[in-house]
Amino acid sequence: MLRLATMLALVASPGLALLSPYYDSAEKITTILQDSAVAAALRQAPIGAVSNTDSFPDGADEWTVRTQDCDLVLRLNAVAPEGTGKITYSVEISTHCP
Repeated sequence: MLRLATMLALVASPGLALLSPYYDSAEKITTILQDSAVAAALRQAPIGAVSNTDSFPDGADEWTVRTQDCDLVLRLNAVAPEGTGKITYSVEISTHCP
């Protein structure tokens, strides 16, 4: 009985809501590509690359979206869930395209 209770407690643990690094990166890239401000800043140009290029002093990720004419630099902020759940992200444009 104690073993069953322990297993159920581990399954319900909020720590299991974390994504693997692969899926966390996919979540970040999806957030970037679905952001309408990013699409507008790139003027709907075809994307050549999306790269995690650095991090800010406060820990936020810096991402660069590269097109033929522009390197758009973004700040990706982690948004903690209310209660249990996965972390989501919001996008801020750091360096606009000319």
